[in-house]
Amino acid sequence: MRPDTFVGQNYLHLLEQLKTYFPVPVSNPIMDGYFVHAISRFLDRLDDLKSAVPLLGGRQKQHYRKTWEKGFPEEMSSVEEVNRVLADHCQGMPIWGHPNAQINVICPTSIPSIMAFLATAIYNPNIIWDEYSARFAEVEIQAVAMASHLIGYDPKTSGGVFTFSGTGTILYGCKLGIEKLSGGRTMVEGIREDMKIVASAASHYARLNASAWLGLGMKNLVTIPVNRNNEMSLAHLEDYLRQAFSRGEKVAVIIATLGTTDAFGIDDISAIVELRDRLAREYGLAQPPHIHADAVIGWAWAVFRDYDFGGNPLGFHPRTIRSLRDSLKRLGNLGLADSIGFDFHKTGYSPYISSLFLVKNRDDLTLLSRQPEEMPYLYQFGRYHPGVYTLECSRPGSGALAALANMRLFGKEGYRVLIGHVVEMAEMLRERLENYPFIEVLNDYNYGPVTLFRVYPEGVEAKAAFQREMGDPAYREQLLEHNLYNREIFRVVHERALRGEGVLLSWTDAYRHADYEGQAGPPIAALKSFILSPWTDLAAVETVARQLVEVREQLSVTPSQ
Repeated sequence: MRPDTFVGQNYLHLLEQLKTYFPVPVSNPIMDGYFVHAISRFLDRLDDLKSAVPLLGGRQKQHYRKTWEKGFPEEMSSVEEVNRVLADHCQGMPIWGHPNAQINVICPTSIPSIMAFLATAIYNPNIIWDEYSARFAEVEIQAVAMASHLIGYDPKTSGGVFTFSGTGTILYGCKLGIEKLSGGRTMVEGIREDMKIVASAASHYARLNASAWLGLGMKNLVTIPVNRNNEMSLAHLEDYLRQAFSRGEKVAVIIATLGTTDAFGIDDISAIVELRDRLAREYGLAQPPHIHADAVIGWAWAVFRDYDFGGNPLGFHPRTIRSLRDSLKRLGNLGLADSIGFDFHKTGYSPYISSLFLVKNRDDLTLLSRQPEEMPYLYQFGRYHPGVYTLECSRPGSGALAALANMRLFGKEGYRVLIGHVVEMAEMLRERLENYPFIEVLNDYNYGPVTLFRVYPEGVEAKAAFQREMGDPAYREQLLEHNLYNREIFRVVHERALRGEGVLLSWTDAYRHADYEGQAGPPIAALKSFILSPWTDLAAVETVARQLVEVREQLSVTPSQ
């Protein structure tokens, strides 16, 4: 019996209503207009939430307990009602492009990169196979080639895939190192012996995820101390590697961090590669450790590799030129790494998630491949089959298309302006903070858009206090007191910013730890300004300095209870 022969209403009536909830698959002026109107109405609702405060709709209380009580709805709703619900859930969201939002390494997103996400949301490509993604697959190939060209890889021999996050790029890098060391056996046999992952103490905690989730275990993660500039100590790295190779230990991966999250520390990739190669020859290693560059923040500085610093055509401030040039001494050598992680959703001005794992030799990816007969319903035709070697069995095209959109939109010139501007604003902030004897800039040797600093109470000279905090065990209690004092400074600054009276800053519980003659002391906390918005200007920078002075004076009159 045909469905439409039932007496009374049946599902086909509801199906017609449901069809209006989707973009129509063929051109229909009325329904196309309805789709555009729905999106436009949603954007209008969001625009109504904007104000002088760097949050949509101001500060909102969380109602997690009530949220847990929500059950699965019984009946259908409407596009208009869900439109309202979605806009309501945007309230309280920080506006990353706001000049008074200096919270962390999260960027505003360009219009074409948003359009890229919209295109992939509508047409839903799965770039594990060109049959499921058409020219979206070509987008990934082109983006990989452009990124390779930028950092100094040969696009004809390099390869890469867009993956689920910066953590994903580290996971891929470590997995590749493990397979290279085992000759590709662990894909089938699993890990049957200890292998080491080496990273600096300032590297991202994703190193913990990689070692744990890959099955090596965190006990096989070796953390190398950093120097005052938050760089991996080469002396400590060499000491460890010599001891490991002498004991016959296997080192699968060395993770070099090119722009740490907290302080923009930049490991010396050139020296690390030279050390790896030299020790490999000395110890006769059949397979040297794989070197993965975690450059998810620092990759964008590669646009300055061929910038005319002498002529300075963009007219940057001399202090900014020094910063960019000094950063490039390390970031200009990214092409020496065996693999690299890019986050376009950090310093590339794309939406989450747009992460690229790039490998110098694309043939290495065959070590991660599965046999075609294990995937009988895929890859029977077409020319692009990255799903054969990717961790993911489904990969959206959004990250690749957004990355390509911004590389085409900005080019080197646009990225130079964006990166140069945020570095210039950070340098202007440091310049102002350095004028106060009660404020110490902690990462004064790290030249990026992030500034970490501590504020000290009356009667304490900042520079002298910080030096003692770094290495004097007798100053331990004062260090802890100053941590609490800075936390209170941050709390008041944060409350004011949420009222639209200042700049939203960030906080880190441990910029680094005190070093008591080789023994780790207490963490040294810090306030943090991370500038990524093109709208951040000198007025916003002045506001940061002014509000710190005002809050310090406020606390000296009415100390926290």
